[in-house]
Amino acid sequence: MKRYLLFTVFISGMTTLAAELAASRLIGNVFGTSNIVWASIIGLILIYLTLGYFLGGKWADANPTPAALYRILAWGAFTLGLVPYIAGPVLRSAASAFEFLQIGILGASFIAVLILFSIPITLLGTISPFAIRLSVDDTSRAGQISGQIYAISTLGSFIGTFLPTLVTIPAIGTTKTFLLFSLILLFVALAGLGQFASRKEMLKYL
Repeated sequence: MKRYLLFTVFISGMTTLAAELAASRLIGNVFGTSNIVWASIIGLILIYLTLGYFLGGKWADANPTPAALYRILAWGAFTLGLVPYIAGPVLRSAASAFEFLQIGILGASFIAVLILFSIPITLLGTISPFAIRLSVDDTSRAGQISGQIYAISTLGSFIGTFLPTLVTIPAIGTTKTFLLFSLILLFVALAGLGQFASRKEMLKYL
């Protein structure tokens, strides 16, 4: 189970950064790519991850099972896949609401990111602390395991920084990039449920 957990953490980290880079394309098409827009994207993504870390720790202690972890991952994948389909009306509404205000670009981009990415990024943020809880079976190695998991997650994030920018967005576009990473994440979640959850648990969680 440990190897698959590490793989899950890697994919989760990769998807988080890929979503952030793809978000810049979605929002940049409406508000541009100024430092203010980038600051709003990065700042709110970090807030969602912070909330995810907090919730992940609580949920893992309450229900430390692989089925619970992969249920969360499946919902994260599903909600991420919805982003490009609701992005258009959300971004247009935000632009209209703040068109005549002095802080228009800042406020509109904040609201757009808040609506579009709050749920999937928060859910992805729960994965690392959940994986740590499932991996620690010897408290004397808790620090080593935690460091390993966060290292794997960061490595995935590194790949997720360049893969959409250099490969997927130029090749297939922003919308299909979201769908591609969402499907990869969903496949990992369903495969995890297939390996570690009983039929009863799968029906309960899905």
